[in-house]
Amino acid sequence: MNKIYNLLGIAMRARCIGTGDSVIKSIQSGKAKLLLIAHDCGSNTRKKIIDKCEFYNIPYLILNGDEMSNAIGKENRKVIALLNEGFAQKILQQWKG
Repeated sequence: MNKIYNLLGIAMRARCIGTGDSVIKSIQSGKAKLLLIAHDCGSNTRKKIIDKCEFYNIPYLILNGDEMSNAIGKENRKVIALLNEGFAQKILQQWKG
């Protein structure tokens, strides 16, 4: 799991992630390659994001919200969109592997 958070931090420094209001826009525009959702995210937000991911065929993972926020150096982030295919594939490999 640490490798996933390390990759997330590198993606943040490379400006390859989106948070906040830009997440929905990145899903709808096809820019999002992977969504990371905090396990403590609100049920309405979680349902909305998962429904959008399934509709647009974008993979998503449920992770620890505090560790996600720490990895990118921002407080209280519940949903993160990875905008780079390379980072998305590496994180998915780490998740499966």
